[in-house]
Amino acid sequence: MGTPEFPDLGKHCSVEDCKQIDFLPFTCDRCHLVYCLEHRSYFKHHCPKADKKDVTVVICPLCAKGVRLIPDEDPNITWETHVNTECDPSNYDKVTTKKKCPVPGCREVLTFSNTIKCRDCTIDHCLKHRFGPDHKCPGPKKPEQGFPFIGLLSRSRKEESKPSRAPATSSSKWATSFLSAASTVRASAEASMTKLSNELSQKWQIARDGVGLSSSSSSSGSGGQMEECPQCGAKFSSVTTLVDHVEKVHERNNQSRVFKMSIDVCPKCSKGFRDPVALVEHVERDHGGTSKA
Repeated sequence: MGTPEFPDLGKHCSVEDCKQIDFLPFTCDRCHLVYCLEHRSYFKHHCPKADKKDVTVVICPLCAKGVRLIPDEDPNITWETHVNTECDPSNYDKVTTKKKCPVPGCREVLTFSNTIKCRDCTIDHCLKHRFGPDHKCPGPKKPEQGFPFIGLLSRSRKEESKPSRAPATSSSKWATSFLSAASTVRASAEASMTKLSNELSQKWQIARDGVGLSSSSSSSGSGGQMEECPQCGAKFSSVTTLVDHVEKVHERNNQSRVFKMSIDVCPKCSKGFRDPVALVEHVERDHGGTSKA
């Protein structure tokens, strides 16, 4: 076998009745033996391991699923394992029932090659009824505007506005009560913020312009009247300290702006008024109608 230059060239066939030397031998990928050209197939050399990599699938008559048979395992054991773990009889109708075109009178079975999904209604149709007018397409669905919760509240309002209908359900009553409570809380919050902004603006203007109200002008004679914060109730000895407290604590936490508000001051008693009409009434009532100092 071989030549002096190539001593390993060529091998004998592994079949006992053949033993032919072949310079281009074939190695079986199952039994890993060498064969000649004639005995290279599994059938020709009767390979004992030919079925090691075979894939055999049996369709289950209960669930219509494929069950792969393992070569080294008894088929009865494989079948029993499938029935106890994976078998679902409810899946049989889904697999075996053929999907047809939904157009009335059309019996075309929808397959991979003749199925078209409508872009507007997103329903599968056959090629004959793929266009909108052919299957009476209702068109694309209109998206709901806003949040679904707002839509629920609006629907509950409409139900309450119609007296002829039956009384509202518990869900609509809950939505109505929730809406009224939310409106009340919002109104009270806005009123509180407006009041706080007005009071802070007044204190800020008093501290900047050096104009004191009548209560502050008489505080020196009364012996140390305390200024109280309208938000947290803290007391301070002067208006300037109160303004500093509001700027450092409440404006930084609430991140709210302090709006400027003009105050008209009485030239005679230095009393401040936010409304000019109130200033005129004060001059006429307390100073006899004269505004001269």
